Amino acid sequence: MPDDPADYLSFRFKPFAEMTEDDYARIGFRCGLEVHQQLLTAKKLFCHCPAGRYSDVFHAEMLRHMRPTLSELGEYDGTALMEFKTRKDIIYHINRDTVCTYEMDDTPPFHLNQDALDIAIQAAMLYHCALVDEIHIARKQYLDGSIPTGFQRTTLVGVDGTIPYKDRIIDIFQVGLEEDSCREVSDIGHRRIYLADRLGMPLMETVTGPQMITPQEVAEVGEIIRRLARSTGRVRTGIGAGRQDVNVSVHGGTRIEIKGVDKLATVPILTYNEAMRQFNLIRLREELARRGITPETFQARRDDVTRILRKSRYTPIHDSIAQGHVVKCISLKGFQQLLHWPTQTDAYFGSEISDRVRVISCLTTLPNILHSDSHSDFLAASEWATLKKTVGATDKDTLVLVWGSVQDTESAAREIEIRAQEATVGIPSETRQAFDDGTNGFERILPGPNRMYPDTDLPPKKVTEERLAMLRAALPEFYWEREQWYVELGVPEDCIRLLAISQYAPLFKTAVQEWKLDPTFVAIVLIQLPKSLGRKRIATENLSAQMMGEILQAFKAGKITREGIIDALTDAAKAGRFDDDMLPRPANESEITGWVEEGIHLAASIGLKDIEIRKRAAMGLLMGQLKGRWPGRLLSERVDVKLAEWM
Repeated sequence: MPDDPADYLSFRFKPFAEMTEDDYARIGFRCGLEVHQQLLTAKKLFCHCPAGRYSDVFHAEMLRHMRPTLSELGEYDGTALMEFKTRKDIIYHINRDTVCTYEMDDTPPFHLNQDALDIAIQAAMLYHCALVDEIHIARKQYLDGSIPTGFQRTTLVGVDGTIPYKDRIIDIFQVGLEEDSCREVSDIGHRRIYLADRLGMPLMETVTGPQMITPQEVAEVGEIIRRLARSTGRVRTGIGAGRQDVNVSVHGGTRIEIKGVDKLATVPILTYNEAMRQFNLIRLREELARRGITPETFQARRDDVTRILRKSRYTPIHDSIAQGHVVKCISLKGFQQLLHWPTQTDAYFGSEISDRVRVISCLTTLPNILHSDSHSDFLAASEWATLKKTVGATDKDTLVLVWGSVQDTESAAREIEIRAQEATVGIPSETRQAFDDGTNGFERILPGPNRMYPDTDLPPKKVTEERLAMLRAALPEFYWEREQWYVELGVPEDCIRLLAISQYAPLFKTAVQEWKLDPTFVAIVLIQLPKSLGRKRIATENLSAQMMGEILQAFKAGKITREGIIDALTDAAKAGRFDDDMLPRPANESEITGWVEEGIHLAASIGLKDIEIRKRAAMGLLMGQLKGRWPGRLLSERVDVKLAEWM
């Protein structure tokens, strides 16, 4: 907290677009990133199953329950206890083509994927990290069920790196290599379903220092990290291939982790809202203290009020009672109007409580609570009056109603009391999930510091100087250096950013420097033409750098015209290969002469008298007929000659 708490707490958040750097400095905004990037390998990290093969088809289901165990120090991890309280059935959908017994924890791991390790080491080199000389595998507890073993195998590759940003340096605390988790299919009630096809894929983690001081800076630093990784040409792209966890704090707050943000564009509004949430929770704590409510004086009471509300017209409660469920009422002493205390944009403290009930008590159908601070008339005034009288509440108290099974409502009542009492302390340490509207919600208790321990199934792996030298020799240029060179070459502006991080960047360098091809032409072939194929729904994933190089060499050798390249790319993309048999047969001299005369005659026969219009019509007919079998420039010259003879 700053030296003058009163001045600090007098600050009022402006709308997102109006916040300034000085505003963020006043509240002490700080943010760091954990960037997770899937690596482009053929196999998974610790087995020989194929990586990157996604499918919703599954051939088997497996049921598991997660249970907490004591650590070597005789302690339970808070996250483990929280997950245990949810009483979830964890269901795994298993495809026999992408999962083996290793992922299901039935057999030991294979040796670490060397290809994945090489990619991670090269990335660490780009960050100027100090590299480890021996790889040690550790187990990191993962207790939400997203990994069937309950832990993730992970290792450290490099530490103490940096990246340039604006006029300063951002620290890269570490670069790690780990297994990816399952894909969540659904999470409803006490049943959570995962697809296991993504499980075990190599994932690189890059962790920055908490040095970003505005939400916009967080996204910009994330973009640098994303582009550096992609510049290697060895990472996966597309939805879900790159994900960020953001760690946010303000003066007087604590580190809050927002998990699994898959779009960098959403990071600014997410971090803005989290900063606002922490600041407002600190203000809420001060308001509670002003009312004399502290951790020691906090009071709450719970009652079963099913009988009182059995005739309620509020549909969720009416339907729940009709199903044989119960309604609990939790009285929060002295909390009048505080559940309507603003936290995030269009969100209130009541949402914090609702989130806990949703996640831990598995009452996932919303609304899952109703409180007397609500400004909507869900319950009649007479019903609230009866409830207050029954539970002994005063006008200074807030009543919270929750409905469901006996076990779920008992769990929910405890969580409501816990979360309300936490408000007297400030900001609980949590992991939170990003919502589409830019706000965030409770996901789980922040894991403790002892969640990682050595793995005894795999021996240490030496990283030799010879291997480091080989990887360093193959290191790509920094993408910003490539961009500067492209500008000097006159590459089209819309190609520069994409080409600099493309898998084709080394090929571009070879084509320009060694094959002496025109830079603009090469950039268009490598970037613009595949994009145009994508717009026609032609899959371009098969267009490897090797195939693109073969097409450019065919052009250089005169086997294919400029106009024929798009057809060659189309055929190669569809076939997944490229060879000379796929090239169009070059037109011979007699064919060209005959087609030119036929084209001009046809243009004249349809009444086109203007010579320029006649030429354009003839060229259109001829270019469609030749389809890249003759250079357009030479064809234009032939048409000009023949038109001159006709005139």
